Amino acid sequence: MTCSEHEPGAFRCFLLASLILLARPVAAEPDGSREAQDLINRMSRAVRETSYEGVFVYARGHEMDSMRLIHRRAQDGEYERLVSLTGMMREVIRDERSVTCIFPDNRAVLVEKSRPRKFVAALPEPIERIAAFYFFTRDREERVAGRDAWVVTIHPRDDYRYGYQLWIDKESHLLLKSELRNKRGDALEQIMFTDIRILDSVPEEMLKPAVSGQDYTWYHHASAEPRAEGALNGEWRVAWMPDGFSMGEHERRALLTSGDPVDHMVFSDGLASVSVFIEKLGEPPQMSAGPSRMGGISAFARNLGSYQVTAVGEVPPLTVQRMANSVAMGQ
Repeated sequence: MTCSEHEPGAFRCFLLASLILLARPVAAEPDGSREAQDLINRMSRAVRETSYEGVFVYARGHEMDSMRLIHRRAQDGEYERLVSLTGMMREVIRDERSVTCIFPDNRAVLVEKSRPRKFVAALPEPIERIAAFYFFTRDREERVAGRDAWVVTIHPRDDYRYGYQLWIDKESHLLLKSELRNKRGDALEQIMFTDIRILDSVPEEMLKPAVSGQDYTWYHHASAEPRAEGALNGEWRVAWMPDGFSMGEHERRALLTSGDPVDHMVFSDGLASVSVFIEKLGEPPQMSAGPSRMGGISAFARNLGSYQVTAVGEVPPLTVQRMANSVAMGQ
């Protein structure tokens, strides 16, 4: 898994904060594609520029969590607080600089640099930027959380990506519901508001965590080295990735518990993303070689000499497997 996922409870934070295939021919562009793209662009602006509070459920496989989300838009950026309402107590505080994950049961705090959030749409703007790899339809109208919504679908043009279905509020253009879908149309993950309120302002107190973390153990990943020259003992490369994917980040960082270095590369087409991690093999290895899945997240690990290569992302299993198997050292 990811370098921070080796730490207790951090994979839950990955799912929350981050709360933020073979090619086939496509027929002529469906009617309504232009309208669907316009609605997605309006939604992307609304989720950034609107202050609101709501409760949503996050379902993946047979698991379901309920969470409270508070979002504030201010002149100096966006602020969010995410609080678990079921299961183990967790809080995530996000601003423009960092994401702070608080685990009261473990008396631990994990601090990462801020990344696009998962739920309210890490979508490219304008959405037309990914039209070479996806097409868009406006399908129908439904009600979510007592509000009228348009239903818009993002269809992948090949088998290396998943599709998305979005329920967009007619009044505010906020995202009320989101599903990650495979090529058969099965929902792999679902996030849906059960209650949402548009706010004129958000008091500072609403964004403060319930615990101070004063006596907690704090883990920081601020020491990552962006785009390090060389990776561990050499220069790693990913020789294969789906069309449209490119590397957006390349960091070398130390694992929190052991201090061992790990190379982390992030590849994206603007919507889907895959992380590739390369680290020295431990005793025992950090995860078993082969595939694994959790909801819409696919992972594939392989041993490469004295290193372990892991690819993980919200893409089909074949995508991470092909990317992991293509990792090599050298030019």
